[in-house]
Amino acid sequence: MKRTTWVGLVAVATFASSAHAVCPTDVDTAVMAARFANLQPASNPQSEMTLADAACGRDKFTAFLSQNYGKAIGYKAALTNPAVQKLLNYPNPVRGTLFGKMLQDGAEVPAKFGARPLFEADMVMEVANGGINRATTPLEALRSISRIYPFIELPDLVVENPRKLTGPNFVYLNAGARFGVLGKPIEVKATPELVEALVNMTVRLADQDGKELETSKGTAILGQPLNAVLWLVKDLKASGILLKKGDLLSLGSFSRPLPPKPGTGVKVTYEGLPGTPTVSVRFK
Repeated sequence: MKRTTWVGLVAVATFASSAHAVCPTDVDTAVMAARFANLQPASNPQSEMTLADAACGRDKFTAFLSQNYGKAIGYKAALTNPAVQKLLNYPNPVRGTLFGKMLQDGAEVPAKFGARPLFEADMVMEVANGGINRATTPLEALRSISRIYPFIELPDLVVENPRKLTGPNFVYLNAGARFGVLGKPIEVKATPELVEALVNMTVRLADQDGKELETSKGTAILGQPLNAVLWLVKDLKASGILLKKGDLLSLGSFSRPLPPKPGTGVKVTYEGLPGTPTVSVRFK
């Protein structure tokens, strides 16, 4: 795993203190990005950070991430599960950007893949066409989806004290995007039956021995996973961004985020979807 530092910045810069939160400076964000690249916990951002300042910082942070992780290939919706919202005491979803080198097919990854590594059961949908930007219902959204991927997200909370993260802090950190493992996709036939299956499916997260760690229904993500797609469409539009064919959308967590341990593995099964798809990863 390649590790990178940005010349001189870690040695000479620290987070600036201020009575009022503002958009993180270029230097502050470079330090955060360097810590991220080297799997080192970074100082917590200011708790007073506003959502606007966080979005400003995220744009700077993702510019650094693109240097290591390639071009943007899609977006993630995070904090779409009420249980995860409660962990950060923030009642709304937030958005992050996904880059090409963040996603892989099937895998063995280091347990220490991040500064504060976690894993969770997720789902990815691939955009079929620009009509998705006009979707207002789950079925309309599904008509602009070509594939559904089983997905284990491998996020990174990055900071020294994750318990003190705020919702805006999480926005600044690009919603914790680090890695993820894609399973074999389902080719989508946009029917009311598939919309209903996404609501009623049971998502099971189990360890390498088959012991169940978490179980949830499709309703765990905003009452219907396609609602996370609709939320992303709206949030991206507010930033002047339209989705296009091929964009990948990570919809959020069906399970609590859990820490990986060396020598273990996890598997996610989506009971109720066509073919009962699965995805797994091992931690070395």
